[in-house]
Amino acid sequence: MADQHAPALVRRPSSTLPAQASPCDALTIHAQPLSFDHPCRRKKLALAATILGSSMAFIDGSVVNVALPSIQTELGASVAAIQWVVNAYLLFLGALVLVGGSLGDKLGRRTVFIAGIGLFTLASIGCGLAPGVGALIAARAVQGVGAALLVPSSLAIIGAVFDDKERGKAIGTWAGVGAITSAVGPVAGGWLVDAFSWRAIFFLNVPIACATIALAVVAVPDSRQEKDPSHLDPASKGLALPGLDWPGAVTAAAGLAALTYGLTIASARGFGDRWVLASILGGLLVLSGFVVLEAKTRNPMMPLDVFRSRDFVGANLVTLLLYFGLGGALFFLPFTLIRAYGYSATEAGAALLPVPVTIGLLSRFTGGLTSRYGARALLGIGPVVAAVGFAMLALPWVRGDYWRGFFPALVVLGLGMTITVAPLTTTVMTSVSAARTGVASGINNAVARVASLLAIAVLGIVFVWSHDAALDARLDASNVPQAARETARLTQGTMNASSAPPGATDATTREVARAQAEALGAALRAVALVSAMCALAGAALAMLTIHEASGKTAAPG
Repeated sequence: MADQHAPALVRRPSSTLPAQASPCDALTIHAQPLSFDHPCRRKKLALAATILGSSMAFIDGSVVNVALPSIQTELGASVAAIQWVVNAYLLFLGALVLVGGSLGDKLGRRTVFIAGIGLFTLASIGCGLAPGVGALIAARAVQGVGAALLVPSSLAIIGAVFDDKERGKAIGTWAGVGAITSAVGPVAGGWLVDAFSWRAIFFLNVPIACATIALAVVAVPDSRQEKDPSHLDPASKGLALPGLDWPGAVTAAAGLAALTYGLTIASARGFGDRWVLASILGGLLVLSGFVVLEAKTRNPMMPLDVFRSRDFVGANLVTLLLYFGLGGALFFLPFTLIRAYGYSATEAGAALLPVPVTIGLLSRFTGGLTSRYGARALLGIGPVVAAVGFAMLALPWVRGDYWRGFFPALVVLGLGMTITVAPLTTTVMTSVSAARTGVASGINNAVARVASLLAIAVLGIVFVWSHDAALDARLDASNVPQAARETARLTQGTMNASSAPPGATDATTREVARAQAEALGAALRAVALVSAMCALAGAALAMLTIHEASGKTAAPG
């Protein structure tokens, strides 16, 4: 997003936030100046278009997570392939979302919004028709590119259409509807998987996209960043808009892809494998080159000067660690509920409801705490509460018992996220100058998405290794022959608790199935503990990096 925008932020960013949105989406809207050259006469229809478009992208991850066991069974996907079904989408969304926002500023927000919707929809059709897991992963990658265009453009359209008096209500409507779709999406997606097929969740995007495009054509003006001499780079000539940082976007995508690939295959090959080492080291090297490139580029998509603010660095560290844990938990929890405990896809989607419902119900009450107690205190408390929620998922009696085990843990996790989001947004807003608010919020949103990308890869190692260790311990105690247990290991790529070892007796098959179900539960508990430790680390870093007075008086009232 262009950072030249410097409106007066006279309202506190909306405290209500869709559970699948990024923490600073509302701040991104506030940072967008009203477009005077392209007034909107059908504002309600324009808002409806942005809500439909952004909701498609927001709920995509949670819906696909619920469908993964069905996808794995039908396509015979390996562990790494299942991870890439989600990570291919997150990779391109996280790497390209900043340049996607700038593209809307330059070419027209409606143009880029409609292009993103069209690309996302074509990719959805490709996902639904995918004959194999490779084609599905490729289509998901294209979906990520489409989302990187439509998400920032939808947020910018709201800011460009509504003035300061109307913007608060518009953001509240956008966030409220988004909160509902975040809650209903996984349940509806699970029902589609159970009643029809996992392919139906992708085909459902087609009619929604057609309605969104029709509304955008009728109601949304094709506004773009207006040329403002007061924000002109002294070194530039004329009033040309800044160029797009395509080299930075490509470098970031390549570095994240290599790093994620190495971490993903490490679960099966180990860190001693040369391809694992080459991919991880190569990815880190390319990402280092990205930082150097951004330092030298005239119009970088991620200006490094914003990181001179200690508060901004602290806010992004908290975002990285907390959303790392959240992304990993929401990836592995539905899978374990279905595979280990026999939940249907609908039940697994409904099991996630406590998180978005808690955020939706309590965020209005917690949003005003920042100006009273300061962002630093709440960013120390919120992640600790979230860590307790993660840790509750790892309690010994959480073995498929939803109301005694998963439900209270997810409520506490949702409470922790609710406490954290508002001060996180305020810290980002007040840590940089008004002219940098747009780009700062865009960076923080990209960090949240990259955190989920890395979580699925890193916690995949924890999940697979913990599963196989627990499985071996259980089968050793039961004296199950070595030949009968090979297909049950996740390192063999099956990720299917119902696979029967060839030539095994019925008793052995049942014992292996029970052992694998218990091992999947143990693997989820390991992931939950790592997520809890990350949340605690986020709280500690918040206390160390963010100034004590942050948010108390600077938060707009």
